[in-house]
Amino acid sequence: MGSSFLHITNGDITTNYLQKLKFSGEFITWREMLCEGKTTTDVGSENFWKNRFDFLNSSYKISKKKFIDYTLKEYRSLCNKKAQKEIVLWFGYDLSCQINMIAVLSWLKRYRKGYPISLVSTGIVEHSHKVFSLSNLNSEKIIQHFENRIELKQDDLEYADYIWQLYCSETPLRLETVYTQNTSSPFQYLTSALKAHLERFPSIENGLNKVENTILKTANDHPKVNKNQLIDALSKQQEIYGFGELQYRYKLDKLSTLFSSFNPVKLNTKGKEVLENQLNYYRQIRNDISYLGGSKKYSFLYHNQTEKLLQITS
Repeated sequence: MGSSFLHITNGDITTNYLQKLKFSGEFITWREMLCEGKTTTDVGSENFWKNRFDFLNSSYKISKKKFIDYTLKEYRSLCNKKAQKEIVLWFGYDLSCQINMIAVLSWLKRYRKGYPISLVSTGIVEHSHKVFSLSNLNSEKIIQHFENRIELKQDDLEYADYIWQLYCSETPLRLETVYTQNTSSPFQYLTSALKAHLERFPSIENGLNKVENTILKTANDHPKVNKNQLIDALSKQQEIYGFGELQYRYKLDKLSTLFSSFNPVKLNTKGKEVLENQLNYYRQIRNDISYLGGSKKYSFLYHNQTEKLLQITS
């Protein structure tokens, strides 16, 4: 499969799988979830990592030691990898992977000028209507994807970096008009991921975003399941986000006042009213420290009918 590759993957599962398949080269695992919490454009800077730790510590109780051992040490290892002849990115179709991907590409554009960079990504596989993550592909398909990897040109790096700058800006309004316009982009899953991102701003109808409304609807439709079973159902139902148990537990905690029970899951009267758009929950759930990229989550409302964002000016 060649030599002198630096493989940057979307997670430990992919890294372990590729190593098991004896892919040659060295591996860096990008252990972040930049689709959640505040981000800044300066990937890898002290300011960037401070913002990320502050978010992960306050929201997910990630300790400084774990952050250093799990994320920063791997990033520092990436900084030291300069001898490889080609950098291969392995990122899937979901929002989590796609946002991590454009952040990594922004960093590579700045710090690895002139290096050949290629991309392996997956979603819909030939002769199948199902979406697949990289770790779901069999060995034959993985090798085929690698051999058919896309060589990224300078224009591709510029485009990915531009989208990253918009994602990290204080307003998502420019992003919603830009992401659909580059039809020749090799990033075939970025458009659907960014659409899913914009739908994470609170709905004008009831103050909850699409993820939160889906949580309420799934809970209401499955009254006999417990909390763990609900999380499992959400992970399978909302594959576009790439969220796992950690993220859904956090979101359920934020919505706990709309539930009367989690074992089994049951919405209370207020939860049902919000779900049915009879009650707008924006004022109760709003805070000024929730960010999606560089934008404050509750400074914008999503209009479901027009699929456009509205900025709150007061």
